[in-house]
Amino acid sequence: MECVARLKGATAQGVYVGLEDMIEFARDGIVGKTVLKAIDKEVSLFCMSTGQSLSSHTSSFPAIIHMLQGRGEVTLANKKYEAKPNAWFYMPANFPTQYKQLKT
Repeated sequence: MECVARLKGATAQGVYVGLEDMIEFARDGIVGKTVLKAIDKEVSLFCMSTGQSLSSHTSSFPAIIHMLQGRGEVTLANKKYEAKPNAWFYMPANFPTQYKQLKT
């Protein structure tokens, strides 16, 4: 994984990242890149090929999905939602989530 920005200490800093430049797809796979890493947070970019999915899981910290390209399906606590460009999802800690990339 490539890390674009690392924040150290408790001081907030402004960060700019051109996400379009980081997009990279692997044939029949998932590419994950760290956009920002700090003491108390991490932002990652996941690029998923058609048909790829993340099985139902929980996280010990809150998470956000912001769909940049393509189409997918996000399941939040057994309720399915369409994921299309600029769809935004928030999951509190320990909230069951599942994702499937659909054909574009």
